[in-house]
Amino acid sequence: MLQGAGEAVSDRGYKEYRLGDYSNWLQKRVKSDKNWNKIRSCLQDSKICQRLLDDSSSTKVQDFYKEHLSALQSGCCKPSNECNFQYISPTNWTRMPSSSLANPDCSAWSNDANTLCYYCSSCKAGLLDNIKRDWKRVAILNIIILVFLIIVYSVGCCAFRNNKDGWK
Repeated sequence: MLQGAGEAVSDRGYKEYRLGDYSNWLQKRVKSDKNWNKIRSCLQDSKICQRLLDDSSSTKVQDFYKEHLSALQSGCCKPSNECNFQYISPTNWTRMPSSSLANPDCSAWSNDANTLCYYCSSCKAGLLDNIKRDWKRVAILNIIILVFLIIVYSVGCCAFRNNKDGWK
């Protein structure tokens, strides 16, 4: 598995994200309560889970499992699949007696729209996946800009040299 790529779940259109798949440096940043409280507040304000409800044309469990959820939606808006909760709606799940509590995210899940899984490690991992993907895009853009600047500089130097030779 690629580090931070998310784990594909069979018969699901989304992936599961684990905080341990990311570097210790990134983990420390999101594990800090000071940092995470600010981030969590922004995530709640962004209504990312509400959009999941609005975008779902059908709330049947089979249709939900086929949905392609973003890393944040998968990590923050639904409980982990290993919790074995029963689906009611995209953000409403019932804890089953056979539910696993080995994963701390299972006990952190709440149907309250302001809580959901915003305190879960999977939500933090979903955020890190987004950040990692954005960093890669920025790095590629920076390389393209650098190559462009090198070409412009080279052309400028050649033009200056040729123009300087014409003055003699």
